[in-house]
Amino acid sequence: MNSKDIKTYLARDHAAEIEAAAARLADVLKPTPLIPSDFYGQEVGCAVYLKPENLQTTGSFKIRGAYNKIATLDKQALKKGVVSASAGNHAQGVAFSAQRRGVKATIVMPNITPLLKVDATKAYGADVVLHGDVYDESFTEAVRLAQKTGAAFVHPFDDYKVLCGQGTIAKEILAELPDADEILVPIGGGGLVAGILLYAKHASPRTKIIGVIPEGSPAVKHSLEKGRPVQEKEISTCAEGVAVKRAGDLTFAVIQKYLDEIVTVSEKDIMENILLMMEKHKLVTEAAGVVALAGAKRRARAGRKLVCVVSGGNIDTVTVSSIVNQGTISRGRILCFSVELPDKPGQLVAVAQLLAREGANVIELDHDQFKAIDRYSNRVLLEVTVETNGPAHIERVLAALKAEGFPVTRIY
Repeated sequence: MNSKDIKTYLARDHAAEIEAAAARLADVLKPTPLIPSDFYGQEVGCAVYLKPENLQTTGSFKIRGAYNKIATLDKQALKKGVVSASAGNHAQGVAFSAQRRGVKATIVMPNITPLLKVDATKAYGADVVLHGDVYDESFTEAVRLAQKTGAAFVHPFDDYKVLCGQGTIAKEILAELPDADEILVPIGGGGLVAGILLYAKHASPRTKIIGVIPEGSPAVKHSLEKGRPVQEKEISTCAEGVAVKRAGDLTFAVIQKYLDEIVTVSEKDIMENILLMMEKHKLVTEAAGVVALAGAKRRARAGRKLVCVVSGGNIDTVTVSSIVNQGTISRGRILCFSVELPDKPGQLVAVAQLLAREGANVIELDHDQFKAIDRYSNRVLLEVTVETNGPAHIERVLAALKAEGFPVTRIY
């Protein structure tokens, strides 16, 4: 997008545009009222509210921007349908919106897209083209298809009408909680946060908008440091919904002008919060969906009211299993250790009795003579996995083992 177009868009009446988008979306969206979180409030030390877009139609906020864009295209532009590129949430948003408007949709997705997301997109009536190994290659192919067929291209984030659709989230938040101190928003390509900025900075200038990014997806942060959109060579994060190598031109201009601050979170933070959302709120979220929550601790101050946008919940069961396991470990709920014991009767019982006294529940145990470090030392290697109640409990268990003379090595 050229600088002249960006300047024109930035001069628009954003509040009016977003009000109009809200009217278009009124019969399409599911209500996602704020959820006050007592757990997160205690965890971080201030009032925390969740904006649960994981409960939205198609499972994410993306339907807002996709529908607003398609609904504002004239009949002539829609005659040859719409084309877009996505690895998941935007694809479903475009497919649903096109079906609702009676328009043919073609979505280009990477070859590595999970079958669950491909099938979900097809279920809304879209044609899916698998092309490329990464999103960028799919995007290039989608642009080529749009130019070849004359279909309207629906950008995942770098489009003013898409931003206005996403901005309806800010309208809803501030209508419910007009004295919100901060709204924390995950950032990938920047469409969600830019849309929220366009509305919030008009309706409630005192409310700070904080962007949250995984440490393995720093494109927006580096772009702000350089003063222009920067292309990252590599992205590495479990939060695929915000794994974008380059922010959009328009989204970057909005972020550069209005964003108050950026917070970076770790993969460990993200995985923990997927687990916590399941346990404490009974909500299933994708990794990108909890990025804002992962940043809440860094923004907490007594008396503040924080709103965290839970951006999506489209996650497959295999990924859920893997991330929950890692989140469980990082929260200190699982301990795995090894210990070399004399190869004589009673040693295994002694370890088991100690663990029972310390309240550690044995999940798995491997007692194998052939795993001893020195096969001729008459010793045996014992590997144990136990359920624990947190980091402090783990330290007590390890200390008790060492106090009894067991040479312990923590595995995880």
